[in-house]
Amino acid sequence: MTGSKLIDEHRVHQAQADWANAIIAIGAAPTWEAAHTLALQAVQDLYQIDDGTLLFCPTKASDEQFRATLHDAVSYFVGHDASHTEDQGFALELWTSVRFENAGIVCRGDVAMAMGNYFFARNDGSELKAEFSFVYVRESDDKLRIQLHHSALPYTH
Repeated sequence: MTGSKLIDEHRVHQAQADWANAIIAIGAAPTWEAAHTLALQAVQDLYQIDDGTLLFCPTKASDEQFRATLHDAVSYFVGHDASHTEDQGFALELWTSVRFENAGIVCRGDVAMAMGNYFFARNDGSELKAEFSFVYVRESDDKLRIQLHHSALPYTH
């Protein structure tokens, strides 16, 4: 199926692993500048940003919870951005692993959707649980990129 635009679950799992590895690498960077460079590369590699159709609603954003640009997404991951003062750098929290638990994956040709929980592990063994919905598109370079990223902390009573 070389050249096929069809996405299968295996490709979604690989895209999730690539995303998790990028988040961990950003946090492990030795300096903020190095983390920023890694975040910039990760967003360019993992998100659909070229045509202005990115829909990004990150976990810990409330003032500017909807993001659409490379700049907006990078700011969320590494912070230190005067235009997004609420961003503390989600990826800088030194996560030791990221585990996806998919409630479901739906593949429809060149688009795939995944929804579930993901768990961000810390050095002390604790985890942050968040809910996610990602929509992936397969690009002309055969890479899956996230076009819609919605993440939220679970509702508490």
